[in-house]
Amino acid sequence: MSGKLWGGRFVGSVDPIMEKFNSSITYDRHLWEADVQGSKAYSRGLEKAGLLTKAEMDQILHGLDKVAEEWAQGTFKLNPNDEDIHTANERRLKELIGETAGKLHTGRSRNDQVVTDLRLWMRQNCSTLSALLCELIRTMVDRAEAERDVLFPGYTHLQRAQPIRWSHWILSHAVALTRDSERLLEVRKRINVLPLGSGAIAGNPLGVDRELLRAELDFEAITLNSMDATSERDFVAEFLFWASLCMTHLSRMAEDLILYGTKEFSFVQLSDAYSPNISVSSTGSSLMPQKKNPDSLELIRSKAGRVFGRCAGLLMTLKGLPSTYNKDLQEDKEAVFEVSDTMSAVLQVATGVISTLQIHRENMGRALSPDMLATDLAYYLVRKGMPFRQAHEASGKAVFMAETKGVALNQLSLQELQTISPLFSGDVNHVWDYGHSVEQYEALGGTARSSVDWQIGQLRALLRAQQA
Repeated sequence: MSGKLWGGRFVGSVDPIMEKFNSSITYDRHLWEADVQGSKAYSRGLEKAGLLTKAEMDQILHGLDKVAEEWAQGTFKLNPNDEDIHTANERRLKELIGETAGKLHTGRSRNDQVVTDLRLWMRQNCSTLSALLCELIRTMVDRAEAERDVLFPGYTHLQRAQPIRWSHWILSHAVALTRDSERLLEVRKRINVLPLGSGAIAGNPLGVDRELLRAELDFEAITLNSMDATSERDFVAEFLFWASLCMTHLSRMAEDLILYGTKEFSFVQLSDAYSPNISVSSTGSSLMPQKKNPDSLELIRSKAGRVFGRCAGLLMTLKGLPSTYNKDLQEDKEAVFEVSDTMSAVLQVATGVISTLQIHRENMGRALSPDMLATDLAYYLVRKGMPFRQAHEASGKAVFMAETKGVALNQLSLQELQTISPLFSGDVNHVWDYGHSVEQYEALGGTARSSVDWQIGQLRALLRAQQA
């Protein structure tokens, strides 16, 4: 006998290159704990169905505990014939308890076994990633609360637009990540569906109670159709898309911080822990020792492309598959493991960057300029009763007049402004106050302090709700 789960039908040897090509043990060994967990539940299902005696079930459970112990202690020895984690664990179980191990696979297929293992592993991993993401959001909210009174330019089209609070910028990215946090919990819910008991394609013919399996493995629901259960990888695609979208948000935040950290901006400075210079690490510039490169942020930005590629790759694999299980689906696990590792690292590094970031308040303040208050000048006229379109045009004329005279917008005299509109009066001087500017945006979601406080409260409430 070949020792393979499918070995009985075949004679002769397999090309060793094909053996390696077909094997997945190098990466699906990550599933060892889930595989043991699923097998223990299935043995209880077999015992309830009368397919194992109580003594046989206990023997299998004890043997599986020994298998798990070996994996946990790093003493499990793989065999050249161990094609995947399922083959390896069943082979070792047989070595430990004898022929009774052969009964464990009764009515079970690797088709429903592997997808059960993957769902179990991903369910736990989603919980881990959710905690890391919440920690990043909490760090951002804490920072936003501590630095609410710092003002700096807000940008559109990479052009200075209007004064905003630094906290408003932080919260803009935190809000996007909160959507990612909510989305991850939704993905986890769809992962948490039991496929075990579906067999290879047609179901289980031996009376195994799938409701018992569901309860044993703490799944929320049971798959509805055995053909779909063994072949659908929607939950994998959704996870990879979640990671792609989350990385999009993190990459955009990283890009902002990279720009803000340049000498041209000089708004922020990364801690040496996340942007070492050449004197302490090779991540400085090897040719230009004066440079401190934002390696952590650039790597976050680059990892986004890797994650996108895994998502697109899986979708390309899935789109042409005929019904039920095909070996192509073996590709799902490498994508999941790699993306999970990447997300874990990125979220932790991003948290470190945000928590240790230094800001240069003076430089932020100096970057504010009167031309950024042109919209405020229009709002001043609106409050005097002028229709907005006319007020916008009048403000534009004031900007043009200042440019023509070569002076800042706030250097125009009252008499000059009154040539544009008689509605201008002495109180126009209030317009040139940056603090006054941000405080007028009191509507919920705006950059006024009251609104920023409201945003902080909302995000804290969302975090509490997600971790309840």
